[in-house]
Amino acid sequence: MKFTLSWLKDHLDTDASVREIADKLTSIGLEVESVDDPSAGLAPFVIGYVEEARKHPNADRLQVCMVNTGSEIVQVVCGAPNARTGMKGVFAPAGSHIPGTGIDLKSGEIRGEASNGMLCSEREMGLSDEHDGIIELAADAPVGTGFAAFAGLDDPVFEIGITPNRADCLGVYGIARDLAAAGLGTLKAPDLDRIDGVYDSPLTWEIADEAVGVCQYVAGRHFRNVKNGPSPKWMQQRLKAIGLRPISALVDITNYVTYDLGRPLHVFDADKVKGNPTMRFARDGESILALDGREYALDDSMLVIADENGPEGIGGVMGGEVSGCTLETTNVFLEVALFDPIKVAETGRKLGINSDARYRFERGLDPASAEWGVQVATRLILALCGGEASQEVNVGEVPTLDRKIDLRMARLQRHSGIEVPAAEAEAILSRLGFGTMRDGQVITADVPGWRKDVETEYCLIEEVLRIYGFDKVPAVPLTPETALPTPAVSNEQRRVAYAKKILAQRGMLEAVTWSFMPSALAMKFADEDNFDLAEMTLANPISSDLDVMRPSILPNLIQAVVRNADRGQPDGMLFEVGPAFRDPSPKGQDTVAAGIRAGKSGPRHWEHAPRDVDAFDAKADAMAVLEACGAPVQNLQVSTDAPAWYHPGRSGGLRLGPNVLAWFGELHPGLARQMDIKGKAAIFEIFMDRIPQPRSKGGGKARPLLKTENLLPVYRDFAFLVSSGTSADALARAAAGADKKMITDAAIFDVYTGAELEGQKSVAVTVTIQPTDKTLTDEDIDAIAGKIVANVEKQTGGKLRV
Repeated sequence: MKFTLSWLKDHLDTDASVREIADKLTSIGLEVESVDDPSAGLAPFVIGYVEEARKHPNADRLQVCMVNTGSEIVQVVCGAPNARTGMKGVFAPAGSHIPGTGIDLKSGEIRGEASNGMLCSEREMGLSDEHDGIIELAADAPVGTGFAAFAGLDDPVFEIGITPNRADCLGVYGIARDLAAAGLGTLKAPDLDRIDGVYDSPLTWEIADEAVGVCQYVAGRHFRNVKNGPSPKWMQQRLKAIGLRPISALVDITNYVTYDLGRPLHVFDADKVKGNPTMRFARDGESILALDGREYALDDSMLVIADENGPEGIGGVMGGEVSGCTLETTNVFLEVALFDPIKVAETGRKLGINSDARYRFERGLDPASAEWGVQVATRLILALCGGEASQEVNVGEVPTLDRKIDLRMARLQRHSGIEVPAAEAEAILSRLGFGTMRDGQVITADVPGWRKDVETEYCLIEEVLRIYGFDKVPAVPLTPETALPTPAVSNEQRRVAYAKKILAQRGMLEAVTWSFMPSALAMKFADEDNFDLAEMTLANPISSDLDVMRPSILPNLIQAVVRNADRGQPDGMLFEVGPAFRDPSPKGQDTVAAGIRAGKSGPRHWEHAPRDVDAFDAKADAMAVLEACGAPVQNLQVSTDAPAWYHPGRSGGLRLGPNVLAWFGELHPGLARQMDIKGKAAIFEIFMDRIPQPRSKGGGKARPLLKTENLLPVYRDFAFLVSSGTSADALARAAAGADKKMITDAAIFDVYTGAELEGQKSVAVTVTIQPTDKTLTDEDIDAIAGKIVANVEKQTGGKLRV
């Protein structure tokens, strides 16, 4: 499969270099066999201006030309009949390799006159067989400019090896889709909108009874008053670059769409078709003169497209020459069909025909392409050949595919050796065109029609891994001597123990409550979009007021705190690690660490008064558990979209991208009143199953290498004016990211909002700068400070307050 860089960029918005594209193609399984950059071989060739062309004094058919190359005047002896004063052509200096003839050009004398270069013909440039004269360029061609860039011949050509299962990449668009899925750009959707016709087609399609199933569907339309001439230069250049010979606009369109979108087409000269074209099997003794100029004997196992004259094409293999389009064609009938891959392969093998159409049909096409292929071809024919299009005609039915496959994250990890986040796996499949629906750690993928090769869960594992990166699969020894037994305690079980230990160390008491609760209370703490009360209601509850599986642990903890307060313990600090339920399926259960702090932060004391608990107490508890369980707390983002049972202005979420690891904040005041909470209550919920798995075998608990510095840190305070909607976390991250080598911490220590700021706020941050190899000078510190101010302004729009 060949394509050019500019062709790829028609479907992929990317700034990647040729090398980056080639490396990425190989890494995702589309092995690059070669990358040919024609501009490299044509680099010496420039646009020259013939300032003077005089007759050679010693040869009647030669001229002595003085050529301006943009940098010098060079004398060239030329024998072309069209060489003349004032023309512009392609100049090759001495020492150039002439691609069309294979010679290396040298300086010399021709009949006594010095010649230090050449004015080239198209054949000498390897562009065509034309050699009657030298290339003549337009009068506005810039002298001295490289000819390759001027003529559009600087477009690198990729050639990739396509394995038999990747029929979807037999079009440039399919390759672009894979590259976009791998993060190398943004996919551009082709224009597949329907184009209405303006008259009824004089021809219609028919499928003979014996051919039903071998030709499942065929569509097309009639075109009248078209003008078939040479195709546009851009199309000819692309077809030439991949080794196809431009013929005419109508024929070139079918070849172009075959390589562009992987959809073979065929066009008949409608005036040469007698009667309605019919899909049928050939009759013994019939033959056809094909478009390759050869005549083939047919038998009754071969599907043909026939009219009253006989076979006009071999289904899915090649068209016939009798009804082929020529420069005199004015009326056209388009064919876009779906043929049985096995029958196409058998016919092509018997006849010894290896065509681009056969190559694609026998590997399987997207059934939907039979519908949008008509629209694509119509758009190109009308744009390049003019005329009018009829209403679309079709017969048969487009097969409907309903292939859904479940991908289990545990299975993916077990077979790959790496842990791919479920959200990332789902995103990869979605970018590849799969319809996806994720339920916890199970992704249900709806396989698109162009992926005939995806049949089982293992196929989905391969798809995720090749895009995620095979290079991320760790090298693991397989010898019996080094194989380790499976740990008796899983990483998930260890994390539960870590969470309980950390929360107990922070002064909280563990509670064990029922996994049931009253339905009215459950609905106050349930995500209504994901919690079906009817499904979660118990058929035989142990008590009438414990009739629903709990969607959250918090209501039980809140009720326990209220009961303790009624018995003289107003300051409650409880936590529980256990299940919460979303649905009755085996995967509808989450392991959650939940906690509540109610009342005051500590007992009464003569030196300082205890404060009310707040959202920051809950955040500190959640952060401590996440850090103990191996979550990358330095990368967590804080969001403000906590569920409805949290205080709308004093709550948040801890996220890794779209993955919510924890909610924290104060209990909603309305709920607090309903549940008889006196004072404030700080609550949190940590979703243990969503914490990323450690990359190391040790469960991620190995302590990092202790690194001490002999030099004292430097602290600098900054105050920035930012929009009132800018989060302080974003500003701190921007400050810390200004110089990751020298800055070890950035912490907010003050926020000021006043009427005089008018929609802004002042956020003060202290930055810790840690020298490593020398004591920093004032100039060094000022340089880092400048980076901080610049990065904060770039990331948040904040201005240094003076």
